[in-house]
Parts: sequence; structure tokens; C-alpha cells
Amino acid sequence: MMQRYSLTAIILHWAIAALLAFQISVGWALESLGARGFSLYQLHKSVGITILLLTFVRIVVRFYKPRPAKLERGWQGALALWVHVGLYAFMLGAPLTGWALVSTAKVKVPTLIFGLIPLPHLPLPASVHGLAENSHGLIAWLGIALFLLHVAGALRHHVLMGDGLIYRMIPGRSRVLLFVLPALILVAFAVGRMIVPAAAPDAAATAPAADEDEAAPIDNATNAAVPEQAANATTNTAEAETETPVGPPPAWSVQPGGKIGFAVGNDGDTISGSFSRWTADIVMDPDHPDSATITVSIDMTSASVGDAYKDGMLPGDEFFGVAAHPTATFKATGAQQTAPGRYRADGTLTLKGISKPQRISFTLSGTGKTRSISGTARVTRALFGVGNGDSSTSLAPSVAVTFAFKAKQK
Repeated sequence: MMQRYSLTAIILHWAIAALLAFQISVGWALESLGARGFSLYQLHKSVGITILLLTFVRIVVRFYKPRPAKLERGWQGALALWVHVGLYAFMLGAPLTGWALVSTAKVKVPTLIFGLIPLPHLPLPASVHGLAENSHGLIAWLGIALFLLHVAGALRHHVLMGDGLIYRMIPGRSRVLLFVLPALILVAFAVGRMIVPAAAPDAAATAPAADEDEAAPIDNATNAAVPEQAANATTNTAEAETETPVGPPPAWSVQPGGKIGFAVGNDGDTISGSFSRWTADIVMDPDHPDSATITVSIDMTSASVGDAYKDGMLPGDEFFGVAAHPTATFKATGAQQTAPGRYRADGTLTLKGISKPQRISFTLSGTGKTRSISGTARVTRALFGVGNGDSSTSLAPSVAVTFAFKAKQK
């Protein structure tokens, strides 16, 4: 009776084989996905580290559990031995070079294994990034070749030589499992292809749409306000305002529960988030908005899009650069009424240490000493160096900012 591998070795063999097939399937698509592949990239890293850990266990089992004797000697036996050695090198080298690649990348993307366990970066210099990247790709192709050689050798023994070699890796010599277990590898490969995102429409067509009254940044070349219709509306409103304000404009205190959110198109999807910490100083008479002064300060470290991976990227230099510039501010002196209850204010936005003209549009509702405020702005991220790295190439050029809160007159 042919000796078999231990049950532990069998389980590890087929589990690692299926995971490798999944990795190969997904890995082929990652480079072409850009930012759309962010979640899949994180899964790819998680599965890679899982393979690394299972391989270490497999090595331990190999030394402490009895193994079947070799069936062949000579050059065929030597070839089989070196294919096995190569496969172990592949199972260790692929995840290790991938880990090194991530650890030395210019854009530091945090890794959480299956969204739960943080994986630290390896203490490697950035100069080895190119070597890690090239090695990772080369090892993957060598692994595929070794994988095919291993399968060919097993089929040669089992089918052509009729010695039942594959049964050494099948529990109980089950004919059902003889087909089911190899089929799992094909299923894993197919699943990897199925979860790859399909081609998406152009990002510009799917970016968050602006309201018809929403203001864009002021043109920096002309420093002039944009749509002509809005300018005409402002002129007509100003002419209608003949009443002289009495006394200084009132100050308003922002009440708890307000929100500042943001959204940006991402190759057919939308990434949405918010800032949990911000303050606003508002002095404004709704009947005489030209006397207004508005200052909003946002703690950029409080940004979140509800995804641990992406949240870990936001503070970095590619996006908000919070180490050097933890706060963004918007300041405006004066506002214009564009319609009953609707206003706009042209001011200055300072983000990542860069100051540029910026417009906001907002509405006031309510009467007396408590008002509800809601509004929008559209920020051109390139003007402030936000999203300036390789992982941002699929992001829309502008970010839609929304805000809503209640204010009480002081």
C-alpha cells in the first residue's frame, strides 16, 4: 500500500495551492486597475501574508511528520527535488518581496491583514524598491513555471506510469476528492478573475455633480468670479438693497451636530468622507451679507472615509500632509445674496500650506436667533497638491465639499 502524507500536510498542500492560484489570477490585473484596485490590492497583500505563514507551518510539518519515500532516482528524481525546492522558494519569496515592495514604496499604504491585524513595514531603505518590484514580478513568473512542472510531473506518474502518485496527497484514496481537490485550484483562479473590477466609464463623467448654483474656485488667472448669470443676479440684488444696516452684524455660534463632508469621483465610483473636528467663526447679518466675515478651520487629521486602509493614507504627503499642515482654513470677508435665502462668498482656502481663491455657496433657513446653514464648494485638488501620487491617478480633478449645521445668534 502506497504511503501517504500526513493529513496536516495534505490540507496545507491544497490550501496553499488554491491561494496561490487566486494570487496569480488577481496579480495579473492589479497594475492596470489603478485606484479602482485599492481594495483588491489590500486583499492581495492579506492573502500573500497568509501564504507566507502557511508555508512556514508546512516547512515545520515537513520536518516533524513522516514523508513518503521517493519513487524515482536519477535525473528525474533530482528534477522533482529541485522543483519542490523552487516551489518553497516561490511560496516564501513572493510574499516577502511583496512585503518589501510595499514597505519601500514612496506612497506609504498601511496594511491591515483582512482589515483586522496591522502589518508593520519592513525596515528597508527606499533604494531597494525597484529591486523588490522587479523580483516580485520575476518570482511570480518562475512560480507559475514551477507550478506547471509540478502538475505535469504528478500527471506523468499518475496517468502515464499508473503508480497512483497523486493518491499520496488525497485523504483516504478517495476518488471523489481526487477530482474535487484539484478543482478547488481552478475555482480559486476563477474567483480571482471574477472579483477583478470591470472597466469603468471615464472618471470625469462620474464625478459628483455640482448644484446649478454651486460655486467653483475663482479663476486664478483673471481673479474674476465665474458665471455671468450669477453676477447679474448679484447686481440686481445689490440694487434692490437700499436699506442701511443698523449697528454691527451679529455673531453666530455653531451648534453641535454639524458636518463637513467631501466626495470625489474614482473611476466610476465615489469616495465619500467627512471631518469630525472643525470650528467656524461667523459674523453676518442675513439682510446685509456684504458685512459678513467667515472663518472655518478644519482639523485635517480628523478626515475619514470609513475605510481603515484609505484613512491611513489621508494624513500622508500624497494627500493632506498633516505632519506639516494639520489645519486647513477658509476665510472670507463679505458675501453676496444670489436669491432669497441663498448666498455665496468668495474667500481664500489654505490647504497644505497653499492659499488659493475659493468660493462657497450656501443657504440660510429659519428665522430669529437660530438658523440652519447648508452649502457646497468645489475644490480643485491639484491646486493644493492633494492626490499627487501614483495611487491618485484615477481620482476626479475636483472634490465636492458639503456642509450643514445650525447656528445660534450670540
